Amino acid sequence: MQFDEFLKRMPKLSNLQLLGQEAQFEMAPDERIRALSEMDIEAKKPRWAGVMAVFYPNAEGETTLVLILRKTYKGVHSNQVGFPGGKAETVDQSIKHTALRETEEEVGLAQSEIEVVKKLTKLYIPPSNFWVQPFIGYVKETPRFIKEEAEVEAILEVSLKQFLDDKSVITQRIDTSYGTMLNVPAFYLAEHVVWGATAMMLSEVKWALQQLD
Repeated sequence: MQFDEFLKRMPKLSNLQLLGQEAQFEMAPDERIRALSEMDIEAKKPRWAGVMAVFYPNAEGETTLVLILRKTYKGVHSNQVGFPGGKAETVDQSIKHTALRETEEEVGLAQSEIEVVKKLTKLYIPPSNFWVQPFIGYVKETPRFIKEEAEVEAILEVSLKQFLDDKSVITQRIDTSYGTMLNVPAFYLAEHVVWGATAMMLSEVKWALQQLD
């Protein structure tokens, strides 16, 4: 889809009633759904993080989504694909500001250039004990990305066409916090397998965009 056409659909997105957890669970293994249903999440006093699903025109004017491949490190999200974003800090005015600030830090998109269109459904991440709040936004010009060397291994550019293609949804056998070698629904985007919380949030993004046709 050309970005001009994408922009014309954004007012409808801002007023869209979300499907919420039902959309997220389309990309979650049964073990995760069952575990989340049995948790008293608030009793765990989770911390908060904000992330951005940012769309933009590529050099050919086609609508594109930016994701990141995280560095390999000693942590639960090592070497995984995710959205730009991160944990809330005391300097942040809101969780939206967290998502904007972290996006600028990780991929170099200036906060002032990102138009935030939609607040999506928050998602709990058990291994790290975080509530993650995703947002959909866009920038009008083709960006020049600058990756944060300390945390970002690579910046991944995904065409909207590929993202919305049902052929991009796969099943992968993966070791998770819920069990070993589980059959996990995932996206295959920009030659990377995207699973877990990011896939669940992407599922809601995909559902929302499909309602704009």
